[in-house]
Amino acid sequence: MTRKLRWFTAVLMGVMPLTWAAPDSAPLPMTATDAPAAADPAAPVAVDPAAPVRDVTRTFAQIAPPPGVFTLTGTRTQGQIEFGVRSDELVTKALLTLSYRPSPALLPVVSHLKVYLNDEMVGLVPIAQDQAGKTSQIQLPLDPRFISDFNRVRLELVGHYANMCENPANSAVWLDIGKESSLALTLQKLPLQDDLSHFPEPFFDSRDNRPLILPMVFAGAPGLGQQKAAAVLASWFGTKADWRGQSFPVLYNQLPEQQHAVVFATNDQRPDFLKTLPPVDKPTIAIVNQPQNPWEKMLLVMGRDDNDLLKAVQGIAQGEVLLRGQSATVDEVKELMPRKPYDAPNWVRTDRPTTFGELQQYANQLQSDGLQPNPIALTLKLPPDLFLVRARGIDMNITYRYTTPMQEDGSRLAVNLNNQFVQDYPLSGKHDNGRQLLRIPLVQGLTDSSTQLTIPALRLGVVNQLRFDFDYASLFYGGTYNSATKESRCATVTPVSNHVVIDDNSTIDFSGYRHYIQMPSLRAFANAGFPFSRNADLAQTLVLVNARPEADKVSALLNALGNISAQTGYPALKVKMTDDWSKAQEQDDDLLMIGEIPQTLKDDSKINLLVDAAKSWVNKPNRQNDFSTRPLSTNDMYAESQTTISSSGPMAAIVSFKSPFHDQRSVVALLADSPRAWQLLNGALIDSGKRAAIFGSASVIRESGVNSLRVGDTWYIGHLPWWERVWNALATHPIMLAAFAAVVVILFALLLWRLMRSISRRRLGDEDDL
Repeated sequence: MTRKLRWFTAVLMGVMPLTWAAPDSAPLPMTATDAPAAADPAAPVAVDPAAPVRDVTRTFAQIAPPPGVFTLTGTRTQGQIEFGVRSDELVTKALLTLSYRPSPALLPVVSHLKVYLNDEMVGLVPIAQDQAGKTSQIQLPLDPRFISDFNRVRLELVGHYANMCENPANSAVWLDIGKESSLALTLQKLPLQDDLSHFPEPFFDSRDNRPLILPMVFAGAPGLGQQKAAAVLASWFGTKADWRGQSFPVLYNQLPEQQHAVVFATNDQRPDFLKTLPPVDKPTIAIVNQPQNPWEKMLLVMGRDDNDLLKAVQGIAQGEVLLRGQSATVDEVKELMPRKPYDAPNWVRTDRPTTFGELQQYANQLQSDGLQPNPIALTLKLPPDLFLVRARGIDMNITYRYTTPMQEDGSRLAVNLNNQFVQDYPLSGKHDNGRQLLRIPLVQGLTDSSTQLTIPALRLGVVNQLRFDFDYASLFYGGTYNSATKESRCATVTPVSNHVVIDDNSTIDFSGYRHYIQMPSLRAFANAGFPFSRNADLAQTLVLVNARPEADKVSALLNALGNISAQTGYPALKVKMTDDWSKAQEQDDDLLMIGEIPQTLKDDSKINLLVDAAKSWVNKPNRQNDFSTRPLSTNDMYAESQTTISSSGPMAAIVSFKSPFHDQRSVVALLADSPRAWQLLNGALIDSGKRAAIFGSASVIRESGVNSLRVGDTWYIGHLPWWERVWNALATHPIMLAAFAAVVVILFALLLWRLMRSISRRRLGDEDDL
């Protein structure tokens, strides 16, 4: 509906002066039935000639579910792609290019492909005789008037391989949609009102699936206070970006081209383009047009000093739902209850069982329908230090319901964890207490006689996918021949859609487990922000920054905290910052270093890699393997050599080592030797593929990619009772376990021998008395 309103506004702009109408005074939207009957979907919508226009092409590899190719069959006839359109843009032209290969068994003409846009049929692709078994392409123009904020292009196969007695489950019925298929859009900028009630739009738009790129502008090199304010705001935007990724380029005294931006300004330190703005007397947030570009907005974060900037940012992070109008002031931000460790909103609860309803990310995620319903999947994000080594399994109580299968033999529910099969269970057609399964939620036994499913704990990682596949067996469709009457009869059954639901009151229980992990672990930092994310608000994190840093270093700071908060789902409101290394000795915090390692630590034997402007050195381990999941012994990780190399090529690194001040604290340093190297580092932090290559104690980032090393000393953080530590040490060292078992057997034998000898002496003594 919102998109249709903007379309109508865009049409008016072609014949009227540019004006803005508030939503409550906007004209009635034009619907599909109001449109002229002879409208050409290929014709572009009327646009304002002054508005910027951009063209974008998205392949199915980018917007279709992985791996970007999907196959339509007789039982799974539908596939779809989804895309969003930003609130500050309007689609004026859309073109769908389909690359498809039909089965050679499909009958021409009667077999065809239907194309729907938001449930409106916009195209019909017949299967011709000469296309059977061959790759074909077709272009379908889409009517922009049917495109809204969130959109779905649905493809439905009507496939026939015989004129009668067909079996929809026949393997000959299929059509492949290739990943080279694409959707091309022409997007026009829309004028936006200066109104904070739409915030965080247009700076972040949930409809945009691309990584968030949000420039942040300062008058000059920011001091400690402005860096902290920007870091907190970047972390809040990171919670919004979530899985998309985020990047925060930093500019000094200039605005970006063709991008919305955030501008930090105090009464004494302002960019030149804000010099004429009157001074403020409170922490102030405002939205205005950029001076030279009315199509791009600025979010102004202003105050009398740096403390006001931090208070304004805290107001955004804690009270954005109260923002409205062109500007707002923050009067007070009061903490009512401190957060607890391991309570990150994006993590599964570890203090009690977690319901599936709490894990839902979108509506109707826990249900599916179709002849063969699509899998139901849930994402489980866990603290990386959850100690599950001795766990026999994780209990999961499931309640689910489904339509009664027409064919019970072979119909089943399969449970998969991280694409690994766990177990399957039959789908029964029986009734419970005389009521049908379809209408009454039925607790199905996911083991032989209980409602519990045990998940192998050792297969769990930081991010896990739990998937439920409801597979319905198909009845045989075909013909029969009566030899007596010499008549043929076609026995068919009209297929009906099946419905399956996982109840949102189902639970999974990770409570009662201890927190204990071997460090250093850059994998835990890259994928979960650990150890800083142990407190979701970063209450036990101290960031060491430069007093007047270059723009690339500030950007690295913002990207790092944005990435941590994207993993936890909570902004870094309690993070501490300093530019004085001596203060780090006084605080019991995990340390995050941006830009350089203090001079006093550069010769520390615990540091295994160092990056300077033109010269770098690295410690190489005694043995290294590229398979990050394979454990190495302590001897294998001892540093065998140290190499120093000078080069003008860019290189960045992420290094982790034990804090020199506290045994339970860690240090992570982000290092780079040039502006290009900072770009490589920032790119690695937001690229999921490169983050997967970060592990161990040191990761080197070059133009060729990411290389990681496990080298140097290890240590443990967390707590385990001494008996569990002993058992863990024995479990991970088979030779030690065998020796311990031998000693126990010998001691037991000696005790048994002494006991038997004592009994024997006592018996002989009794005989002597007689």
